[in-house]
Amino acid sequence: MNIKLDRPLAFFDLETTGVTIGADRIIEISVIKISPDGTRSDYHSRVNPEIQIPEFVSQLTGITNLLVAHSPNFASISKELVLFLDGCDLAGYNSNKFDVPFLVEEFHRVGTDFSLTGRRLVDVQNIFHKMEPRTLAAAYKFYCGKDLVNAHAADADTLATYEVFKSQLERYNDLQGKDMDFLHKFTNMHNTVDLAGRLVYDEQGREIVNFGKHKGKFVMDVFQSDPSYYDWIMRGDFSRDTKSVFEKLWSIFQQKKLTDLQQKFKS
Repeated sequence: MNIKLDRPLAFFDLETTGVTIGADRIIEISVIKISPDGTRSDYHSRVNPEIQIPEFVSQLTGITNLLVAHSPNFASISKELVLFLDGCDLAGYNSNKFDVPFLVEEFHRVGTDFSLTGRRLVDVQNIFHKMEPRTLAAAYKFYCGKDLVNAHAADADTLATYEVFKSQLERYNDLQGKDMDFLHKFTNMHNTVDLAGRLVYDEQGREIVNFGKHKGKFVMDVFQSDPSYYDWIMRGDFSRDTKSVFEKLWSIFQQKKLTDLQQKFKS
C-alpha cells in the first residue's frame, strides 16, 4: 500500500439490523488492520443483536436470526475489539457518516470505553466523490468522450443530459430494453414520500422522517411523542408538497387516535 503509516490503519465495515443509530444493532463486523510494517491482521465476528433482524436485512446480507442465534452479543466481543483497534486510525466506505458513529454508539451502549480522540478517520467514499466529480460535465466527458461547451446554459445542459442518457443505455446491459417503470425505480435510489425527500418509505412502506432531530423515526411515532412537530412543519419554510404530505399523514394519525378512543369506550 503506497502510503506512509505511523500507526496501524483499520479498515472496517458493519452489517446492522437497520440504519437508525441508537435503535439498531450490529450483526456482523469485519476489520482489516494494516500495520506500519505492512503486515495485515484480520478480525471478523457475527454478532447476536438481541433484537429481531428484519427480513429485508436478511435478504440483503444473508444473515438471519437463526444464523446469529448462538453468536456472541456485542458486549461479549467489545473488550477484544477495543484491544484489536487500540492505537489504530479508522477507515471505511461512508464510514464517517455511518459506521464510525454506529460503532461508537454500540460501545457506549454496552459500557465499554472507546474513544475517537487522536484517531484519524479516512472515508474512502469521500475520496471517490472528490476525485471523480459528479457533475454533468464530468459525466459528459466520461460517457460521450466530449467536453461540455457552454456548461450551465440550459440548452447545452439539456442536450448533454440527453446524450449521456443514450450513452448509458448503450453501455449498460442491465438498462437495455427496460421500460420507464424500471428506470423510474432504478434512478430513485431513495424511496421518497414527498418530492423534497423529507420523508422516505421503509421496506414495509412506512413513512420515516429523513431529516433533523427525528431522522430515522417513523412519522407516526413522532406525532405520538412530539405532537408539536406537526405544527412546526406547517409553520416552517417547507415546500407545499412536503406540507401536503405531512397534512395527509397527520389526518390519518388523528383518525386512528379517534378510532382507538371509540374502541376503548366500547370495550
